[in-house]
Amino acid sequence: MLTGVALSVRTSRGVVIRYVLAIAVTLALLLACRLLNPFVSDNVTYIVLIPVVSFVAWYCGVGPSILTIVLVVARMMYWPIPKHSAVIPNLPQLISALAFLFASTLIVALGELRRRDTERLRNAQGELENRVRERTAELDAANHKLRRLTTRLLELQDEERRRIARELHDSIGQMLAALSMNLSGVRADIDRLAKATATLTDSEDLVQEMCKEVRTISHLLHPPLLDEAGLSSALGWYADGFAQRSKIAVDLDCPDDFGRVPREMETAVFRLVQECLTNIHRHSGSSTAKIRLHRSKHEVVIEVEDKGKGIPAEKLDRMTSVGSPGVGITGMKERVRQLGGTLEINSDGTGTRIVACLPLSETSSKEDLSSTPETSSAAA
Repeated sequence: MLTGVALSVRTSRGVVIRYVLAIAVTLALLLACRLLNPFVSDNVTYIVLIPVVSFVAWYCGVGPSILTIVLVVARMMYWPIPKHSAVIPNLPQLISALAFLFASTLIVALGELRRRDTERLRNAQGELENRVRERTAELDAANHKLRRLTTRLLELQDEERRRIARELHDSIGQMLAALSMNLSGVRADIDRLAKATATLTDSEDLVQEMCKEVRTISHLLHPPLLDEAGLSSALGWYADGFAQRSKIAVDLDCPDDFGRVPREMETAVFRLVQECLTNIHRHSGSSTAKIRLHRSKHEVVIEVEDKGKGIPAEKLDRMTSVGSPGVGITGMKERVRQLGGTLEINSDGTGTRIVACLPLSETSSKEDLSSTPETSSAAA
């Protein structure tokens, strides 16, 4: 109700302003014509006043335009006003007045058409802006839901990896160890059977390889060192294993006093380095890889660099501007974004350098450090 009253007040003020403006402009031009009356005729005055009618019809509306026409005709016929009778116009004056009325009517009609067209365009523009705002709000809400879904998906992925790693280690690993002991016992009892000995030896070797593979898969899914000893130990273990498997020389630069950071950040950094080394092995053709890890009071910085063939400029532009990287790069960006950090990818013909900066909350870091021993004790 208050909005309607305010709108009504603004509308009333606008109408009054238009009428006042029309009267002021008309009286000003009439006064000017009065001063110039000794030099120009009344017929010329009609012609001079046509622009005034056009202006009022264009900007003030029909009502002010009619008022302007009435003032002009009244001035031409009754100013100066005689004491007892009105001035009777002669034929030229009457023709000029009729011509002025005809031209003024035409101008007012055209101005009203233009005003209505402008009003329709303004209303259409307002509706379009409202629709754009609604669509923008819907798009923002959809993006927010998508980010929350992506965050939840990554959390579930990490939890599932932890569960699978524990299951592989606790169930299949134990059963394989028991099977290995049984085969060793059988082998000791039937050494006299030469043919069976070779088969058992080969079976033992296969079981040992299976144990190694299960242990490797379990550690890759979620390395126990990441929870027990921290990020620097887990990265050292992974870099050594990666170098042995891929024959790529990995240089890990991590300070001895790096310490512990929140568990979510340790997991994100480990997965980021893991994905970078995997991409180096698959795509770069580099024989070396360098990992730098350092922290300050406010942030943790991770740098992974290789000396390979780099990323083509067109593909790098699409990754940075259009936003269509591969699944691995998307996961890296999403992990960094969840922690409020930034990810930068630089590449040329001599290699690729990836830099991630993650803000470090001193309070959360202390809380994580205080909870780590309890977690380790519980795990033990």
